[in-house]
Amino acid sequence: MDGMSRRAALAGGAGALMAGGLAPALAQGGGQTAGAMVRGQAGTVKFSAGTEAPRTPAPPLAADCHHHIYDARFPADPRTQLRPPDASPEDYRALARRLGTQRSVLVTPSTYGTDNRLHLQAMRELGPERTRMVAVVDTSVADADLKAMQEAGVRGIRFNLVQAGVTTIEMLEPLAVRVAPLGWHVQVHMLADQIAENEALFARLPAPVVFDHLGRVPMEKGVEHPGYIAVRRLLDRGRAWVKLSGAYMDTKVGPAGRWSDTVPVARGYATGAPERCVWASDWPHVTEPAEKPDDAALFDLLAEWVPDEAARKRVLVDNPAALYGFGPG
Repeated sequence: MDGMSRRAALAGGAGALMAGGLAPALAQGGGQTAGAMVRGQAGTVKFSAGTEAPRTPAPPLAADCHHHIYDARFPADPRTQLRPPDASPEDYRALARRLGTQRSVLVTPSTYGTDNRLHLQAMRELGPERTRMVAVVDTSVADADLKAMQEAGVRGIRFNLVQAGVTTIEMLEPLAVRVAPLGWHVQVHMLADQIAENEALFARLPAPVVFDHLGRVPMEKGVEHPGYIAVRRLLDRGRAWVKLSGAYMDTKVGPAGRWSDTVPVARGYATGAPERCVWASDWPHVTEPAEKPDDAALFDLLAEWVPDEAARKRVLVDNPAALYGFGPG
């Protein structure tokens, strides 16, 4: 897509979002906006094991702050590796109903390179009042494109430096300089060793840093790992956020052990910086092609990571509202 047609697509996406005529905002979750806790609804969900609803209810306006959509009609970038099957907005709505979540954050995956059209379209389908997005760009992105994405509901840019993709560590600082005036953050998927090696870079960025999936800490080392310690220092300085997600990525005990080895790391983040943690499903779990996790069990795991109900509300409602600019409901 050339620069002119890309800008037209972005502008069209923004205009459609602002114009209305969209799917009802409550179509994602359990249908309540205030007052009582929201109980999920049992049911089958694609790319998720089990059918039961979580035992833990969700507070109204709870947000799932990281999920993806896939559609083979949108070409994959040849520089990338992951080629997951289609996962639609309607499939995601089934997950939100099962969990009781009512807001979500779409994240352009590495598969599509810097082509954000699919996720801009999905944001329109899921509803702009309840959906935000994190895009992928490189240093060639035009200021007009960034502005159009801002109007559409984009609130950050992602750097996946684990799977092969189109972004590099060298792009991080110059792009952070460009998106900081928009109030955006930079979302980083790196292994814990990489985070520790680049702590000084993260500390000087003008935009906040959001670390994916518990900072990808090897759970056999846990809170003693230099990557965990680096993330905690950045959290303590007010420079970072962390996503309480991806329990299955670095666990050694797995679902049979209820991912219990993740508890010290996740609880350490949540108690050390309760105002800078958000939760996410990471659906459709493309890093787990052989055996998909049970999303209800993962949601219940949050109650072990953050045992206090008021603190969980902060993680699920208040913090996402601050980071992604959700309205009052």
